[in-house]
Amino acid sequence: VVIGGGIVGLAVAAVLSERNQGVYLLERRERFGQETSTHNSGVIHSGIHYPPGSLKARLCVRGNSLLYQICERYRLPHRRTGKLTVAVEEEEMGELERLMRWGEENGVEGLRLLEEKEIREMEPRIRAVEALYSPSTGIVDPDSLLEYFRARASQKGAVLVTRTEVTGIRKVMDGYELRGISGGEEFEIKASSVVNCAGLSSDRIASLVGLRVDELGYRIHYCKGDYFRFNRPPVRMPVYPVPRGEGLGIHLTPDLGGTVRAGPNAYYVSQPEYGVTSEELEFRKEIGRFLPSIQEYQLIPEFSGVRPKLHGPGEGFRDFVIRHEADRGFFGFINLVGIESPGLTAAPAIAELVGEIYEEEIEG
Repeated sequence: VVIGGGIVGLAVAAVLSERNQGVYLLERRERFGQETSTHNSGVIHSGIHYPPGSLKARLCVRGNSLLYQICERYRLPHRRTGKLTVAVEEEEMGELERLMRWGEENGVEGLRLLEEKEIREMEPRIRAVEALYSPSTGIVDPDSLLEYFRARASQKGAVLVTRTEVTGIRKVMDGYELRGISGGEEFEIKASSVVNCAGLSSDRIASLVGLRVDELGYRIHYCKGDYFRFNRPPVRMPVYPVPRGEGLGIHLTPDLGGTVRAGPNAYYVSQPEYGVTSEELEFRKEIGRFLPSIQEYQLIPEFSGVRPKLHGPGEGFRDFVIRHEADRGFFGFINLVGIESPGLTAAPAIAELVGEIYEEEIEG
């Protein structure tokens, strides 16, 4: 049983159903991918932002390659745009060098540092003293990607169920008993193994089986980010600032329909909710550092997303948790916790890794 029907859960169900009969995916909402999967920038990341040796780095770079293969083979809407990460002041140039070093260690190809003249040739309205150009960055339509993994899993025989919330998990001799509410009715199902892909609820699912999430560092912190769109597109490719504070900074990202979005910012909330509460002035101030021509009236509130972070405000880097919990007494229970950015890019690589863990450690 796979719990959670976002892009990662559907990708995992697709991989597992290639090797196994009787894969069930349970999603609590009315439709698949209604949380993190479709409330994001839709960027295919290159892998420059994550420490070498981390799962985020390895799975982002592998996922980037797999994602382009999937998009090209199945003609999913996407575009290889490249990306500029810009230093507005000379003090930020060292940070670009660090990102370039990380990217090269992670296996990201084609990275180049650009001077002002080259930046203006690529993006005439952007002002920066230096930029890191990553040619393997792109954009994808998250809805099309979601539908691809849904269709793939279904085609391979997985049973995909919505409006089904798991409220209890009990370890039994030969697996797990899951209970909950499906379409307003109580249900029970027995599974030989469970994969927790519940995103914003992944800590709750881990605690249901009996894992002490606070002791293990599995507690999810809800980090919200708002997006605004421009009435006229100011850039052709994603433009990111040098990271400061939480997240990757308020950036500019075109989509496949010709719109350019600004966002997300990053602030912690006690519960997930999706209203845009940020002010245009905050976005104007941040983006104005590298897009000086921006005016507040050009920004139109669009949507927000909530990231399932493993670190709280001011805490350091936390990697993805992708772990078979056999050594803690839960053979056959695989946890995916804290799957935030670059989760969309990494999704096919995460699914590939879960398939390997299942084959090597559970099937044996």
